[in-house]
Amino acid sequence: MLSFEMNDRKKIGVGLTGFGVFFTFLGVIFFFDKGLLAMGNILFLSGLALTIGIKSTTSFFLKRSNYKGSISFLVGFLLVVLGWAFLGMILEAYGFIVLFSGFMPTVFFYLSKIPIIGWFFQQPFFTRFLERFRQRRVPV
Repeated sequence: MLSFEMNDRKKIGVGLTGFGVFFTFLGVIFFFDKGLLAMGNILFLSGLALTIGIKSTTSFFLKRSNYKGSISFLVGFLLVVLGWAFLGMILEAYGFIVLFSGFMPTVFFYLSKIPIIGWFFQQPFFTRFLERFRQRRVPV
């Protein structure tokens, strides 16, 4: 049985990942500010590495089935740093969707358990969308 123990390193990693998402959101809100977007990307990746470990992070991004998403995410990150924030964010979003789409049902399940936000995720239109999404997934 696999248990998920929250030690201090993982708590810091979850916090950094959250700040990374927040800074990326701010970067998009402030008309694709490249400084905020780059900081959000760095915080997100460092938080992911602290949460699941450096070895697991590198094996996740270098897995053969994740090459398309990893390359898109990396090229998008480089474009953001070089100043092409809008195009970089489009590539990063595509890479993010390709890489993390398998985790979305789990994320939506946990979001549905949050008191205020969970009400939205328990509405019939959203549950029908999730059921359609689950049916399209191919078991590994």
